[in-house]
Amino acid sequence: MIQRDYLIIGGGIGGASACEGIRRHDKRGSLTLVGAEVFPPYKRWILSKSFLREKSPQLQKLHEPDERWYQAHKVETRFGTVVTQFNIDRRLAVLANGESIEFNKACLAMGSRPVRPPVAGVGLGNVIYLRTIRDALALREMANLEKTVMVVGGGLLACEVAAGLRRLKLKVSVMHRNAHLLNRYVDPETGTWLTDYFAKHGVTMLMGESLNGFEGKTVLRNIQTKSGNRVPAGLAVVACGAEPNLDLVRNTPLAGPHGSPVTDYLETEEKGIYAIGDLAFYPDRLMGGVRRQTHWDNAREQGLIAGANMTGKKRQRYEQIPCFWTEMFDLRIDFVGDFSVQPTRVDLRGTYAKKKFTSRY
Repeated sequence: MIQRDYLIIGGGIGGASACEGIRRHDKRGSLTLVGAEVFPPYKRWILSKSFLREKSPQLQKLHEPDERWYQAHKVETRFGTVVTQFNIDRRLAVLANGESIEFNKACLAMGSRPVRPPVAGVGLGNVIYLRTIRDALALREMANLEKTVMVVGGGLLACEVAAGLRRLKLKVSVMHRNAHLLNRYVDPETGTWLTDYFAKHGVTMLMGESLNGFEGKTVLRNIQTKSGNRVPAGLAVVACGAEPNLDLVRNTPLAGPHGSPVTDYLETEEKGIYAIGDLAFYPDRLMGGVRRQTHWDNAREQGLIAGANMTGKKRQRYEQIPCFWTEMFDLRIDFVGDFSVQPTRVDLRGTYAKKKFTSRY
């Protein structure tokens, strides 16, 4: 039986930041980080941006923090390792290799996984769900062989991937069931301008079309729409959202319908067990209500705060105005605030034509 003061489950930026938060206040406590991927924590947000366009991407530059940091700060790492059981009462985690870790405090940082639409052919070859370095490497390799790409979705990830692949001179189409891109975040006028911007850059826009299935024997050949169209495509990138990885704690108080419920200290109702990043369903003291965020900055900050709180030497609430950003073609767009409801009033300062404006909702 392995005994640890702290156990972090999840090898993303949230898990890495939790280790950093712990070590800022407790230099000696025994600490293990377990991650399912074989890679150390890395900047996942780059995968849909510059990583797709670089001729020879340097994987080491993605690491956050540097791999040597863990050795220097006495953090035991178990990469390429899956936790198969998590016993709340016994404070025990069982690994896939049969080892057990008994912990005093734990932090759940398992992140999220791509949503697979309930249609035929979702498992065909050349249908990519971009989440990991391996997914991104596979997408780069397939893009060199297949010049016709369909991106399914109209959110941030879909837009970033479509813009990145189009800049590689591929023939790119976007299928989205809404009338304009980023409909969850922007008003119809801004969304229409953005959709037209993609079209002007050579992206074929199939707006108002819903996916009905993927066709092919082993690899993708066509995409069916619910309106009856069949669109030829040798490669598809599906970006239809993400859902929290809560299978490990399903049917326990640590899993709720919207994520893992936590206090404003990021602690679950099970004392000593915390949840952060894509999992945490937390009370928003600044904007009001309760929310779950799936952005890098959120996971980074929550990890630091949860790690500090786990040591008991610092007690800090999580208070942050939601913010994130995206880039596509030559545009950078920053989002600040609560986008969970559609705006009733829009105040545009600047002009779309100059690509410099502020839209206040």
